[in-house]
Amino acid sequence: MKFSFTPKEYARLLELAYLGHWVVASRKGDDSAAARRYDGIFKRLLELATSLGCADLVEERDDGSLGPSAKIEEDERVGEIIAEFDNDTFWNELVTRLAEREYAAEQAKRALAEAPGVDPPPTPDERLKQIEDAYWDEFEKNDLANLILLRGGRG
Repeated sequence: MKFSFTPKEYARLLELAYLGHWVVASRKGDDSAAARRYDGIFKRLLELATSLGCADLVEERDDGSLGPSAKIEEDERVGEIIAEFDNDTFWNELVTRLAEREYAAEQAKRALAEAPGVDPPPTPDERLKQIEDAYWDEFEKNDLANLILLRGGRG
């Protein structure tokens, strides 16, 4: 199978591959099995850069291997995408973990005070969604302004 790319298309493909590699390596580590899974294809893309008119996007490292150049790593668009990804990851993890913690606390209280004749509680998924929605509403209105962190304690 053969593909042909203009230098501009190839540069975008290389940026995309860099972003994908960055996501995997930043979460799992450069030497993780997940990162190694994609190393071969990423290296092949880097090796094609010169022949496809994008030599400025790669540089030779001390060990002789090729890596993305500063032109990719410091590109403003790439940096913005990474920053947005990190920000979205932070908020999603925060909301999910706070909702799970609150739900677990509710379940513990319910088990202690369960009384006959009380309406059945919502399903775990329904209740987690309600709690997550409340956190999303709070964070969208106030960002982190109302968040209180109790070091060593349980909030």
